Amino acid sequence: MKRLALLLGLVATAWGGEPWREGDLLFQTSRSSQSAAVQAATHSKWSHMGVLFRIRGRWMVLEAVQPVKYTPLEPWIRRGEGGHVEAKRVKAGVRRLSAGDLAKVRHEGERFLGRPYDLTFEWDDRRIYCSELVWKTYERALGLKLGRLQTLGDFDLSANSVKRKMAERYPKGLPTGMPVISPQAMFDAPELEAAWSR
Repeated sequence: MKRLALLLGLVATAWGGEPWREGDLLFQTSRSSQSAAVQAATHSKWSHMGVLFRIRGRWMVLEAVQPVKYTPLEPWIRRGEGGHVEAKRVKAGVRRLSAGDLAKVRHEGERFLGRPYDLTFEWDDRRIYCSELVWKTYERALGLKLGRLQTLGDFDLSANSVKRKMAERYPKGLPTGMPVISPQAMFDAPELEAAWSR
C-alpha cells in the first residue's frame, strides 16, 4: 500500500498535478540543534513535523517553531536535511476527511498561532512543540488520536546528545512521567497511510 500511494503521488506530479492535500502530515529531519537528541531518544530519523493547508492559494505548513506559524511548503521542505520530506494522511477507512473536517482541523491548529515553542515538551497549551501541535489539532478537531502517547521515561536517554539536552532543560531533574508525543509515534500511527515523498 505504501508503494502504491507513493507511485500515485509520482504519477500525479508527472501529469502536472500536485500529490499533496490539505491535512497531510509532513515529516522531516530538522537541522536544529536538538534534532540529534530527538532522533537518538526516539530511535527515529524524524525530528520535526507539521500539517499542510492551502492558504489563499498557497501551500503552507502549520508548524511549531519559535513561534507557531505558517511556513510556505517549498521553503519548509528545503529547510530539512537533504530537502527530504515524507507525507502521511488519514486513511479513508478511518475517516474520509471532508471539507468541513479540514476546516475544523485548520481552525483548531490556528488557535496555537503565535504560541512560543516548548523546549521542555510539557503537555499544556502555554507553549507547543511540533508533534504536540499536530496531535492536539487532530484530536480536538475530529477526536482522532494519531499516535500513541508516551512518557519521557519511555525514551532512550542514554546517548550523550540526549543527556546534554536533558541536563540543560531539566536542571531540577527529569519529569519521566510527563506525557509526550514524538514525530516517530505519529509517523507510526496505524490510522495514517503513506501519501507522497520528496
